[in-house]
Amino acid sequence: MAIVFVLIALLVVAVLVTGNWYVWRRLFRDTTRGPGAARRAGAVVIAGGWALTVGAFVAERSGAPFRLQQVLAWPGFLWLALSLYLLLAVLAGELLRPVLRRILERRARTAKAVTVPATPEPIPAGQGADRVPAPASRAESAGDHPGTAAGEDPGGGAADGRGTPAAPSGPSRRLFVSRVVGGAAAAAAVGTVGYGTYGVLSGPRVKRITVPLAKLPRAAHGYRIAVVSDIHLGPVLGRGFAQKVVDTVNSTQPDLIAVVGDLVDGSVKDLGPAAAPLAQLTARHGSFFVTGNHEYFSGAEQWVEEVRRLGLRPLENDRTELAHFDLAGVNDISGEDRGQGPDYAKALGDRDRSRACVLLAHQPVMIHDAVEHGVDLQLSGHTHGGQLWPGNLIAGAVNPTLAGLDRYGDTQLYVSRGAGAWGPPTRVGAPSDITVIELASRQA
Repeated sequence: MAIVFVLIALLVVAVLVTGNWYVWRRLFRDTTRGPGAARRAGAVVIAGGWALTVGAFVAERSGAPFRLQQVLAWPGFLWLALSLYLLLAVLAGELLRPVLRRILERRARTAKAVTVPATPEPIPAGQGADRVPAPASRAESAGDHPGTAAGEDPGGGAADGRGTPAAPSGPSRRLFVSRVVGGAAAAAAVGTVGYGTYGVLSGPRVKRITVPLAKLPRAAHGYRIAVVSDIHLGPVLGRGFAQKVVDTVNSTQPDLIAVVGDLVDGSVKDLGPAAAPLAQLTARHGSFFVTGNHEYFSGAEQWVEEVRRLGLRPLENDRTELAHFDLAGVNDISGEDRGQGPDYAKALGDRDRSRACVLLAHQPVMIHDAVEHGVDLQLSGHTHGGQLWPGNLIAGAVNPTLAGLDRYGDTQLYVSRGAGAWGPPTRVGAPSDITVIELASRQA
């Protein structure tokens, strides 16, 4: 097992080194004429960025002073996102390079084909035999530019007979193409990360969906549950972000609020003040909480007590019977190593199955146990919808449902993309959301 882990680690390191060398080559080596400050600066930027990224993860996991975590988190996590999109952008640029080269070559051929020979100056009658033209200076015969060959543009490209610069040729053309493609790749990566970060920091948007439940009585038709997952309060997203989430949830005026895990990335000591706005959550039938995998990295027992103090009710393998349906919650599967994993028998074993049941469970993979226990609707998060494209391909491969509403037998599963972000405070192709689920009775 240890050998397998070492081999995988070596493979990951090899891929990272190769990818970063490739980015450095395309953005710095190929866009400069030779060794110099620009190439060295590029190497320093890339190596320094990864040093900050590793430092940010190590500081967070090792419980370093919170201020140090904050200092490292912003540049370190943003570099992680930026490096991904720099790599994708320069890879996409490989498709552009041959096209741009062909365009420049075609321009050069066209410029050469339309070269018009200089028209000799007409000689007035009677002066043809006697007039001797003055010898041209060497500068004039070389195209009016000292040190420049005739018919050549002083900027390095060929020129046509009318003095119009044409496309660069040879090494100059390759350098021009590399600079255009490299500049476009850098701009695209920075723009993508900037837009994705702005989307996260602006706060989640409200998504509304109607879910019919066969066992829901007519009196509960239109019941609204605000589903909040994956807020990820930590060194980057703090109290101000928590306040935005709370204000957004309260603006929907839900009947019930379900916080389905991954609330924090850090200890109660460091993040207690950031989580304080959760005490303002308001719903007719209260706010409920279940643990996610990140709670078990951050002190799950302490956070369960903290959210209880803030007015949320933790459902630790527990169930409450509301007026028209049962609401149950199970611990995340990450708690199994600590003897605090999900216990479906405790939460659901003795319930009246003629009543509708809504289950809060952080990870979508828990749906199969929910089906076995006759749950009508499971509410989950965890996937972030992939968060950073093309991460959705990986997240979709390891989760039964990536985002949205799905059905497994008689059980429906809704997966939220989450309100915050983990690692880079950036989302691309998977905007954050708070979902208001309106339950519908088929008897209505």
